[in-house]
This record gives sequence, structure tokens and C-alpha cells, in this order.
Amino acid sequence: MNDGLRRVTHDKRPMSGDDRGPTTGNRGPSPVVRHQSAVPGLVSTIIPVYNRAGMLREAIASVLAQTYRPIEIIIVDDGSTDDTVQVADKLARTHPQELSVIHQSNSGPGFSREVGRQAALGEFIQYLDSDDLLLPEKFENQVAGLRAHPECGVAYGKTLYRHGDGSAEPGPWKGSGRKVETMFPSFLLSRWWDTPTPLYRAGVCDEAGPWTDLKLEEDWEYDCRVASLGVCLHYCDEFVAEVRDHDEGRLCKGEALDPVRMRERARAHRLILSHALRAGIDCDSREMQHFARELFLLSRQCGAAGLAAESKELFELAREASGEARGKGWDFKLYEFLASIASWTRVGKMACYSDRIRK
Repeated sequence: MNDGLRRVTHDKRPMSGDDRGPTTGNRGPSPVVRHQSAVPGLVSTIIPVYNRAGMLREAIASVLAQTYRPIEIIIVDDGSTDDTVQVADKLARTHPQELSVIHQSNSGPGFSREVGRQAALGEFIQYLDSDDLLLPEKFENQVAGLRAHPECGVAYGKTLYRHGDGSAEPGPWKGSGRKVETMFPSFLLSRWWDTPTPLYRAGVCDEAGPWTDLKLEEDWEYDCRVASLGVCLHYCDEFVAEVRDHDEGRLCKGEALDPVRMRERARAHRLILSHALRAGIDCDSREMQHFARELFLLSRQCGAAGLAAESKELFELAREASGEARGKGWDFKLYEFLASIASWTRVGKMACYSDRIRK
């Protein structure tokens, strides 16, 4: 199926944080779009990796251990500077019929997943981070579920969380143990699954469009874009994936008020709101009100991080998400008045200091 090793120079770029994705409105569940060039039944697993040779071996082994066939595995080496390059190439030579490698300069997880998605041939798409694992019957159960429910575009199941000391949480991680019909509106509360949990139809990924170049919360933004399509979910009442805590480098860890991180989070939240509004989620809903508060909090944090433009923009988005009546509340008026006097950065610092005192 594959030629074992693929070295590709890519000129295409993912969407920037300013792109809004599909512009069609949502009026309930959309029909599943067929991926015209897909190989029927094939599951394509896309694994971006940067300097994680040991964990990459384990992630690959968990895919090869699947009870389901046919599969293909696409490793996207995101400019690794250690022996991950050699390990990936050796794995491809060892499993030339099922595994291939794409090498690229360091571009981040979203762009890496998009490069892999464009190369994928499968009817189904599996995204897998290099530090996570798939459980053996994941593909078998989820493909069967999607076959039995053609109206569904994504299948998911329970996620196991393993701590750094090797112990595991006794129950499903986050909200992965609940049966939910659609991703919106609950994804405004949180991304209640992890990257390896869902299995997507390739046609759904095509309709959602390319991954953005976000470096943080790119997975939440992507899933909210899928959610805006009104895609129905199929729930498999089984553990399907394992996510692991560890001390190796992780993009999700860093200084809370680092301006670079805050700027990325601001971009992600702006896009997520645009997806929710396009999906027609009512501003009076519990989920949208929760997200409006998140936007207001992030506005204050961006101000404290010295990002005046992002702070002001998020404040206006929080007001929009709150609805016409709530957006005219005294808290918005008072904060805007203080920002006009003291600046968005100073009032942000004062607000974050006040938040810490109250806690």
C-alpha cells in the first residue's frame, strides 16, 4: 500500500488563526460526506512526533497491535533533533506495508496532523499523539459502530488516564464515559475527550477543513469546527485509548501568563466562539454562558500578560457571547470604564491579582 519511507517537501500551509473554516450555516446534523478517494475500510493513523523516540515506539506498537485490519500509520516527524528521526525511519523499514514517515521542519502539532491527513488514504482517520496509546480493540469496535450507524460521523469511547507513577484513574477520564449525541454544545464547557479517543470518518475531516497553525488548544478548536457541522456521535461503551502523564516535553505545560501562550489561546478561543455561533448555539444556553465567562477570564489574563489588543478583543467577544441583555451588565460596564482610565493591561493585572486574593 505504501512505499515504506516518504520524504516530502510541503509548501501548503494550514489555516491561520484568522481563518474561520466552513462558512455554511448549521441547521441540525449534516449528512456524512464520503471521502471520494478513500480506501474502503482502511483506518489511517496520523502520529506527529518531536523528540520522543521511546514513546513513539510504544505508540506505534499499540496501533500495530490492533485486532482490526486494514490499517496504515503515518508518522510526521516535526523536525526532531534527536534519534527520533532514525527510530521513525527504522520502524518504516520494518513495517513497509503499513507504516510510512514524513519528515518536515518544526511547524507544530496542528500543521503536522494536517500534513498527515493530506497523505492519508483511509476511509477513517485516527489522530494519535506520540505519548498516548490505543487499546487493542479500538478500531474493531469503533469501525463496527460507524458501520452500524451510517448517520454518525465520529465514534468515541472511554479514555484511560495513567499517572506518571504508573497508577491509573479507576473510571473514564474527563467526560469520555458519557453517551452524548453531538459535540456541541457540551464542547463549550470543555474538550471532554483526548486526541486518541475519537475515530473520524475521513469525509467529516474533509468537510471540517484543514488544521490551523495554532500551537495551543489547536485540538479543541479543530473539534469545535467538526462540532459546528452538527456531526452525530456513536458511543462505544468500552475503553479505547490511554493517555499518559510524563515528564518529557509537552506543549500544554508552561507559564500561565506567558504572552506567547496567551496569544495562541486568544486566537483559539476566538475561533471556537465563531464555530459555536455558526452552529446556532443560543447565547442564553448554559454552555454559551460558561464560555462567555471563559472569554472574560482570558481577557483579564491577556491584559495581565501585556496583550492589550487581545484583552480588548476578548472582552468584546465575551460581551457578544453573553447575549444582548447580559452583555450590558454592570460588570462589563465597570470593567470597560476602568480599562478606559487605567489601560487594558493595568486593569488586567489588577483583576488577576483580585482573582488570586479571592481564591
